[in-house]
Amino acid sequence: MAKSAPPTRAPRTIKVPREPIFRWPATVRGWLILAVLAIMFAGGGYALYKWRSLYFGMPKLPDTAELWEAHREPAMEFVDRDGNTLSVRGPRYGRSTDISTLPAYVPQAFIAAEDKRFYDHDGADDAAIARAALSNLRAGETVSGASTITQQLIKNLVLDNRQTLKRKAQEMKLARELEKRISKDEVLSLYLNRVYFGAGLYGIDAAARNYFGKPPEKLEIQEAALLATLPKAPSKLNLRDNLAGARDRQLYVLAEMVDQGFITKEQSDTARAAEVKIIDAPVYDAQLGYVLDASAERVKAMLPRLPGDLVVTISIDPKLQDKIESLLVERIAKDGKAQGVSQVGALVMAKDGRVVAMVGGADYATSEFNRVTQAKRQPGSSFKPFVYAAALEDGFSPYDVMIDAPLTIEKWKPENYGGGYLGPMTLSEALTRSTNTIAAQLGQEASEERIISLAKRFGMTSPMQPFPSLALGSQEVTMWELVRAYGAFQSGGLRMDPYLIDKIEDSRGMVLYQRPEYERERVYPYELAEDMNAMMTRVVNAPIGTGGRARVKNWTVAGKTGTSQDWRDAWFVGFTAAYVGAVWVGNDDDSPMKRVTGGGLPADLWSDMMTVVHAGMPSESLIGAEGGIVISEAAEQRISFYRGLSQAFSVAAANRRASGAVPQ
Repeated sequence: MAKSAPPTRAPRTIKVPREPIFRWPATVRGWLILAVLAIMFAGGGYALYKWRSLYFGMPKLPDTAELWEAHREPAMEFVDRDGNTLSVRGPRYGRSTDISTLPAYVPQAFIAAEDKRFYDHDGADDAAIARAALSNLRAGETVSGASTITQQLIKNLVLDNRQTLKRKAQEMKLARELEKRISKDEVLSLYLNRVYFGAGLYGIDAAARNYFGKPPEKLEIQEAALLATLPKAPSKLNLRDNLAGARDRQLYVLAEMVDQGFITKEQSDTARAAEVKIIDAPVYDAQLGYVLDASAERVKAMLPRLPGDLVVTISIDPKLQDKIESLLVERIAKDGKAQGVSQVGALVMAKDGRVVAMVGGADYATSEFNRVTQAKRQPGSSFKPFVYAAALEDGFSPYDVMIDAPLTIEKWKPENYGGGYLGPMTLSEALTRSTNTIAAQLGQEASEERIISLAKRFGMTSPMQPFPSLALGSQEVTMWELVRAYGAFQSGGLRMDPYLIDKIEDSRGMVLYQRPEYERERVYPYELAEDMNAMMTRVVNAPIGTGGRARVKNWTVAGKTGTSQDWRDAWFVGFTAAYVGAVWVGNDDDSPMKRVTGGGLPADLWSDMMTVVHAGMPSESLIGAEGGIVISEAAEQRISFYRGLSQAFSVAAANRRASGAVPQ
């Protein structure tokens, strides 16, 4: 019998004892979890804090109008009535330019140079930021930026130039806000008007005119591409100092313009080969500083708050100004030393008060003190017309006769220039001869207070004291107010309101002030102004007049000479039917000249100046000068009789004293 196989045993399992698993006590595990959560919470909180701190203190985005004015340094551009720039004080901000008025390639050049995806991003270009970060990481330093045109605006007009993460984050946020508020074209216009081009030039208008002598609307492709190189490095690539460097970058800009489809390859090649002419930097007339200083003072007085930049249209006629400046300065340089004269001042106003020329001194570079608006000097006999005007207003007539004789007023004894007395004479003759005793008598008849009141009514503003010597021009005034007051005679009794400022605008063309048209105030009766003008024409045209050298060919001139004590000041102030003006000569230290009188050098200079001003103009009739002062035959006989009688008595008295009949 066969044996059966032994039964199979299941394999024996050997149990290997395991390492005991360490378990934190439940309380410890709870604390660890809390610690991890606390760290995560703190880290998240810190990250949130840091993120929010990037925007802490971030300025509010200004209104669009404020962006046009933001961060502007004070600047004034002075232009003439034709819009030609005469000078610029401070940085030069171009006049407002809208991109719709420019050739398309002008703004496109800046897009190609600064922000190729300008019309695709929302103010900050995330793709450009990523590319710039990668480039900088590979280089181990900052080699590429990613600021859009909008970000550049925000940085320049709202924030600052600090290279920090916080500033960059705020710049991006505000740039996106700006593009939600205004259109892309508005952003680009704002950029082109506010970007810095170096050499103190802000805005494409200033850059185009300063470098190429043309408005931005007339820029050619090569010029636009050259200007587009400047915002990247405005000082380094200054077109007058480093044109070669700017042209190297110009090639890059042109290539990018082709790549972006803004211009064709043929246009780019033509622009590359084109010669670019950079004009000489503008040179402004230094002597014009007197006019500009006076204009700036008036602008500040007229506007309660000055905007960042102004375009001021002034009344000066540049051609006349230049000719008169040259004429006076050259004459003083030639003849001044021999006559003891070192300074000259001159002012010419049109009959409506417009200041067409002002010379404040012989050399602005040496002295900025304005002898027209700032210097107060004694007018001497050029003040006498106001004494006579007050007398006529009180009932006197040019035909009335007074006696030229020794006179004492409160211990004051006025004497005539050259000495001697002529006896009886009409008021007209007395003014023509500039007789001091007659003027002093009239001053007493009218009273000093009345004369001061009339002078102020005519436009004088300097304080005056009621001394008897007022009648002879002892009170100091400025040339500006003296010429203004003479303007009331010229017009037939209407007060003249002189002006230097026609219009004030900002660079965007917003008019802040425009001189209005208005009716002038009457300050003196027309008929009496006629008599005054007739008397003052005799000063210039009569053989006995002191102002004969002030004549102007084909024009009737009325006026008055003036010489202060010891020949310290010499004046001629006068007018035609078209213009009124004055010339003064003297010395700043108040030292006497060499017997220079108003009828000498000042009258000569006045004649020369007014000959220039009136050149080519048809003559006009002067109020009151048509017939002149006519002395009747009976009046002349009466005057001659009294004068002869007076002289006979004087001779007889002298003979008696000589014979010992009367005590000496």
